[in-house]
Amino acid sequence: MFRCFSKLGFAVFCLSFGFSFAYAQKDTTKKETVKIKPQTYLQFYYSLTNTAGSLAGKSNLSLEAGKQWDVFSLGLDIGKTTLDPAHGRDTSIYLEIRPNLNVFQQGRFTNTITVGVGYVFAAQNNFLTELTSGIEYSATERLHLNVNFGQFYYSGRLTAFSNTFFGLSASYYFKPFRNRSSIFKPRE
Repeated sequence: MFRCFSKLGFAVFCLSFGFSFAYAQKDTTKKETVKIKPQTYLQFYYSLTNTAGSLAGKSNLSLEAGKQWDVFSLGLDIGKTTLDPAHGRDTSIYLEIRPNLNVFQQGRFTNTITVGVGYVFAAQNNFLTELTSGIEYSATERLHLNVNFGQFYYSGRLTAFSNTFFGLSASYYFKPFRNRSSIFKPRE
């Protein structure tokens, strides 16, 4: 299972960083088609789950690298489901693929929705899925801050459980990100 998942993770990583896809988009203000290149980003993420235990036990930490194409982004996320010290084998490290969609934008604020699927290494409930909604603030053209909430679902052969969470993240775009849009546009 690990070998198959590592090949999938490597393929997503290569897709995110090894290739430069661009697509044409119609600029409605100038009535012309312009080519938009994807933006590469790095995101640091911290969240708290509503599980029993210490603050470290409720804490999740991750780092995501990915690309954004207009309203859609795809990232590869590596992290820990808990910051409690491991006694024996560490079953908290995970790898996740996270597609994200910008649903609505007003000024510097964007409403986002993220779904994810991943694998928790050496854990009994190793299959991970995620559903998250967030409010993102574009502090600068390169730095975006996000407040989000959602649910992690974990399942294995015999058991399954879920946790809700609240999180904060900071994303850094390697090129200034000016042409941000969303699916729904506000009325003018």
